[in-house]
Amino acid sequence: MTVLALPAALLLGLGLYWFQPWKLWQDATVHESLPAAAPSAAAPSAALSPTASPTAPAAPQTLAQGSLISHEHTTTGTAKLIRLPDGSHTLRLENLDTSNGPDLRVWLTDAPVKEGTAGWRVFDDGKYVSLGKLKGNKGDQNYAIPADVNPSDYAGITIWCDRFDVSFGAAPLTTV
Repeated sequence: MTVLALPAALLLGLGLYWFQPWKLWQDATVHESLPAAAPSAAAPSAALSPTASPTAPAAPQTLAQGSLISHEHTTTGTAKLIRLPDGSHTLRLENLDTSNGPDLRVWLTDAPVKEGTAGWRVFDDGKYVSLGKLKGNKGDQNYAIPADVNPSDYAGITIWCDRFDVSFGAAPLTTV
């Protein structure tokens, strides 16, 4: 009997580590503001010049957006591709609500967003870039897009479970 107890305990431990079922009952809520424009440093002589007119910083601009649809897990919210005043880009998830899970990532992808089970596993078939770990399964959050990534090369986003190669939810990005 004790001969079987050790392998059974080992298998149970590995199964718990792999599936992390407790995350189904744990929520991580994140409330990030949209990144602000970095203050521009004006030349000291221009700042003191009575003829210099202050210029208002440009506001962040939404370039594309889409509503999240459910795949493996119920997922809702909005994804927005935003150009910040400094020219950098960020992906913003607003009102995100999905299940928590092991090894969740946020990906930009060139794969078309498909409804139902047909869309669960398509995102790693083509071109994609990981923007990092999902910060929380609820709330508003920002993901910086690397400077060498051209956002127009990607048609959508997915909340991707890297452990099980499946999409929790995804959104097509439509130009606004």
